[in-house]
Amino acid sequence: MKVIAVRGARVHNLRDVDVDIPRDALVVVTGPSGSGKSSLAFDTIYAEGQRRYVESLSVHARQFLEQMAKPDVDAIEGLSPAIAIEQRTASRGPRSTVGTVTELYDYLRLLYARVGRVHCPGCGQPIAAYTVQQIVDEALALPERTRFAVIAPVVRGQRGDLADRLARLAREGFTRVAIDGEPYDLSAGIPAVDPDAPHHLDVTVDRLIVKSGVRQRLADSVELALALAGGRVDIAPVDGPRVHRSERFACIDCDVSLPPVEPRLFSFNSPHGACPECEGLGCGACDRSRLRPEARAVRLGGLAIHELARLPLADALAHVRDLDLTARERAIGERIVREVDQRLRFLVDVGLPYLSLDRPAATLSTGEAQRIRVATQLGGALSGVLYVLDEPSIGLHPRDTERLLGALRRLRDLGNTVLVVEHDEATVRAADWVVDMGPGAGVRGGEVVAAGTPAAIASDPRSITGAYLSGRRAIRPPRRRPPARAHLTVRGAREHNLRGIDVAFPVGRFVCVTGVSGSGKSSLVVDTLLPALQARLGGSPERIGAHDRIDGAHHVDRVIAVDSAPIGRSPRSNPATFTGLFQPIRDLFAQLPESRARGYKAGRYSFNVKGGRCEACEGDGVKRIEMHFLPDVYVVCDACGGRRYNRETLEVRFKGYSIADILDLTVAEALGVLAHVPALRVRLEALRDVGLDYLTLGQPAPTLSGGEAQRLKLARELARRGGDRTLYVLDEPTTGLHVSDIDRLLHVLGLLVDDGNTVIVIEHNLDVIRWADWIVDLGPEAGAGGGRVVCAGTPDDVAECAASHTGRALRDARR
Repeated sequence: MKVIAVRGARVHNLRDVDVDIPRDALVVVTGPSGSGKSSLAFDTIYAEGQRRYVESLSVHARQFLEQMAKPDVDAIEGLSPAIAIEQRTASRGPRSTVGTVTELYDYLRLLYARVGRVHCPGCGQPIAAYTVQQIVDEALALPERTRFAVIAPVVRGQRGDLADRLARLAREGFTRVAIDGEPYDLSAGIPAVDPDAPHHLDVTVDRLIVKSGVRQRLADSVELALALAGGRVDIAPVDGPRVHRSERFACIDCDVSLPPVEPRLFSFNSPHGACPECEGLGCGACDRSRLRPEARAVRLGGLAIHELARLPLADALAHVRDLDLTARERAIGERIVREVDQRLRFLVDVGLPYLSLDRPAATLSTGEAQRIRVATQLGGALSGVLYVLDEPSIGLHPRDTERLLGALRRLRDLGNTVLVVEHDEATVRAADWVVDMGPGAGVRGGEVVAAGTPAAIASDPRSITGAYLSGRRAIRPPRRRPPARAHLTVRGAREHNLRGIDVAFPVGRFVCVTGVSGSGKSSLVVDTLLPALQARLGGSPERIGAHDRIDGAHHVDRVIAVDSAPIGRSPRSNPATFTGLFQPIRDLFAQLPESRARGYKAGRYSFNVKGGRCEACEGDGVKRIEMHFLPDVYVVCDACGGRRYNRETLEVRFKGYSIADILDLTVAEALGVLAHVPALRVRLEALRDVGLDYLTLGQPAPTLSGGEAQRLKLARELARRGGDRTLYVLDEPTTGLHVSDIDRLLHVLGLLVDDGNTVIVIEHNLDVIRWADWIVDLGPEAGAGGGRVVCAGTPDDVAECAASHTGRALRDARR
C-alpha cells in the first residue's frame, strides 16, 4: 500500500508523531478538540506539501506566492502537491457572489455573449446584427421579378434644419428622398422643413428587381446605405412591408443601438456592463440585477443572465440542460454549456441546490463557503493531488451528508488523496482509513491513539472515538423538562424564503431549530428573531428580517448571540484578554508589595502599551524577518526571549510566577495558581466547564479554531451568569467539536436553561437534536421548497412526523 509516511512531527502539541496515511484514499483525522488534528493535517502535512511544491518553482515565481515555513517534522515521504479547503468565511466584498466565487458567472457571460439572443431594451422585440451578405441573401429570397428599393434611414426623429444635409446628398448624386414619409426629388430643389419639429429622413440608394445578375449591384447598394445611415438599411418591396436591418444590434423602431455584445457587457464589475445608477451594487433602477438595460435585454432560453442567476442552482441546472440551441449556436456554445452544466451539478451534489448564483458571498455560512470550494475543486478534475479539508460537513443536514461523501469519493476516484479533519459520525464511518488523535486536548493530546479502518477504530479500547462508534459510550438525553408556560412567538416571518410563518419558542427551555440546509433556519432565528429582540432591548441591529410582530418579548431581558466568528485577528488578542481575565490578573500584580514599592500600576503589565513591555519587539515576543522569495522568518526576540515584557517587569512575581509565566499557564494550571481570587476563579471555571482547560491564557487568537472561538464566547457568558430571562442564540455550536466535547457542551447549556434562561440552537447534529426540550423543524426542502414549519414538538413528536427529513434521521438513529 502506498502511503504518506510522517516521522517525528512536533508542530504545536504533536509529540514526535509517526503515522502512515494511505494514498489515493479517503482518510479522516478525528479526535477530541485540541488533540492535534489540524496540527497534523494542515500545519504539518499540508504545509510541507505546499512548501515543496512552491520551492519547485522559479525564484521569480516564488516572489508572488505566499510561502510556508518548514514544519517541525523529521521527515515526510510520499507527498503530493497539496490543496487546502479550510473553514474560511467567503469574501465580504459587496460585489462578490456565488457566481463570481465559483467562476460560473464568467462562463455564463461568455455563453450569453456568443449565443445569447438580443432584444430591444425598449420594446422587447428581438434584434440581430446582420452582415452585408445576409442582407443581400434575404433580399434575393423575395419572389422573382419583385421590385424593391434599398433605403438608407439617415435621420430618425431628430430636430434641426435638414437643408445642409439634403444639399450634400444632392451633390453626391442622390435624388430620391422621403421626409416624414413624403417623397421629394432633390433634382427639383431642396425642400424647406421646420427646424423645430422632429423629422425622419430616408434616402433611396437604389431601386432593383429580383433577377439573376443583380447580386453585386445589390451588395454595393447595401454597403452604401449602411455607410450613409450609420449601419442601418431598409429593404422596401413595392408590394410588401419594409424590412429593417442593421449591421449592429439596433432597434429601428426605438432608434436604439446596443453596444457590442461581448462578455464584459454582462459584468457588473465593469463600467461596460454595470448599471449606471447603482454602479453594479444592486441600490436602484436595475431591479437588483446590477446590470445596464442593454445587458438585461439579451436572453437565452427565454431568460436574461440576471434572471438565470436568481434561480436556485438545481433549477438553473435544469434550465441549462433544457436549452434549445440551433445547430450554429450548439457548435459555438456546446463546450461552454458543458462546463456550466458540470459546475452546477457539482454544487448541487455537495448539498447546495438551494443557493443561487446571485447570492452575495458575504451571506454564506462557513460550511456553505467550504462546500463551494469543494465543488470548485471537483470542477478542476485534477489527479495526483493531496486535498486537505477542514470539517466539510459543517452546516449539512444528515439527509445531505451522503451527497457530500459522494463528492469526496469522486475526488478520491480521480486519483487523489483526500485527508479530512472531521467529527461527523457518518463521515468517519464512510472513510477508507481513520487516524484518531488524542487521548485528550492540548498537552494531554498530540498522539495517534489509533489508526485503521472505521471497524478497527470502533473495536480499539484506547479510542474515545471508537467508544462512541461502537456504542460503548453515548450522549444520553436528560429527563425532558415539562412544557413551558410562556412563549416567544414570531408572527408572519417572511425574510428570504420564509412563507409568512408563525413560530412559537418555549421560554426557559432548550429549543433546537432544524431542517435541511437552506430551509430558512438562519432567516428565522439569526435574521429575524435575534435582531428584532435586540432592537426592542435598545440595540441597533443593521437589519431586521421582514415579519409582522413578536409576541412575548417581555419574557426576555437580555439577548446573547454566540457564534463561531474569530475573537480577533491580532496575535495580541488571546483567551485572557477576550474573557476579561487579563485585567484582574494585571490588577493582582499591581497590588503586590514589589509593584507598590516600584510604583507600578496595572498598565505596567500590558504588552500593548509602552512602559512594561519589551520595546525591541513592541510586546509581540517575535520579530519578522522578510526573506524576499523565501518565506518570512519569525525569530524569537533576542531582547526578551519571547517573553513580551522587559526585564524590570518580569522581576515582579506572584507565587514565583512572572506575568509572562501566568500567560503561559493552561486554564487547568491557572486554576491551581489563581483559584483564590474570585474574579479569576469564576472565569477560569467557565473555561474549564466548556472544555477549554487545555488552552494557555496567552494563546494568540488567530491560532484558535472556530469551535474554540465559540466556546470562548460561551465561557465569557457563563462567567457573567447572574439573574435569568436571558435568551442565548447559538448557530451550530458543535462546529469543531468531537462527540465527547458535545457531551460536555450540552451539559453547560443545560445549566443555563436550569437557571431560567432560554437557549435556541440552530443545529444538524442528532445528539443535540435528541437533547432538546422542543424542536422547530423547517422545510421540507431548501430555497423555494422550504420556509415552512414542517413540524414542532418534542424529539419524539418530530421522529414520528413522516414529512420531516429530521424526523427520518432521528428514526434511523434509533436503529
